[in-house]
Amino acid sequence: MIDLIGFAAAIITTSSFFPQAIKTWKTKDTTGISLIMYSFFTIGVSLWLIYGILISDYPLIFANGISFVLSLVIFYIKLQNVLKNKEKI
Repeated sequence: MIDLIGFAAAIITTSSFFPQAIKTWKTKDTTGISLIMYSFFTIGVSLWLIYGILISDYPLIFANGISFVLSLVIFYIKLQNVLKNKEKI
């Protein structure tokens, strides 16, 4: 039952990233996103993923694995825009 609650939470919270990732991928517009915040967020999610792996917590691994990939997509596009001087940090 505990893992079921964990997976439900993982699915709901992780699903919230899909619309932003899809919109960012399609439009390449990241003007409303802070590079510093997304850097911290991506690092934090990667650490949660590592933690989940270390303690073998499958809901944590599932949620943070997907969130990490989605945040990397958004972070990569934001970084490209900053480096091409399309946007400020």
